[in-house]
Amino acid sequence: MPKQAKRHGAWTGNRDATHVLSEAVKLVKANATAKFDESVEIAVNLGVDPRHADQQVRGVVSLPSGTGRAMRVAVIAKDAKAAEATAAGADVVGAEDLVERIQGGFMEFDRVIATPDMMALVGRLGKILGPRGLMPNPRVGTVTPNVAQAVKDAKGGAIEFRVEKAGIVHAGIGKASFTEEAIAANVKALMDALTRARPSGAKGIYIKRISLSSTMGPGFQVDAASVAS
Repeated sequence: MPKQAKRHGAWTGNRDATHVLSEAVKLVKANATAKFDESVEIAVNLGVDPRHADQQVRGVVSLPSGTGRAMRVAVIAKDAKAAEATAAGADVVGAEDLVERIQGGFMEFDRVIATPDMMALVGRLGKILGPRGLMPNPRVGTVTPNVAQAVKDAKGGAIEFRVEKAGIVHAGIGKASFTEEAIAANVKALMDALTRARPSGAKGIYIKRISLSSTMGPGFQVDAASVAS
């Protein structure tokens, strides 16, 4: 922790300043000096109250530059759909057997996809997958008969986003080793998706604040207008 605190304190500029997207990306990359390839993360404060059903924000977006990480995908399906998932590159595929493995502690995956006919079975995993944000959901395309496409999307850079209790969406949108253009493209893709996902109950200013940072670096505020342009 002391090292992380020291790194966050390395930036001596105005922490309250707002930067256009291109400048914020440059600053994030310049301050990502750890010995590993830091993730680039975004935090978006939304003008919503997630306690209300009509102010929920959730969805999925394909990042044009990818995520920079290998996505491990588990698919709960059987017969022909299981074969399709395997052919599409799923890391682990199964039905009752996979559910039992997960109940036994197996968690070597980053996303779970299921076919609709498997949801009664998947329901047994609610207490395990739900708190981790891994429960399959048709709203984000992880409950689908087209498992092959879902696997390809997950492997190709699709990420899920969901507003948290404080009205904030956190997401990883690349790596510090990405080019500035690649990071900016991913930011814009996520912001476009958030704008499209604006709930009916949201009133007033929807996008209130955007902050961009690397894993170990300080956060930089981004001008919302520069993201929309």
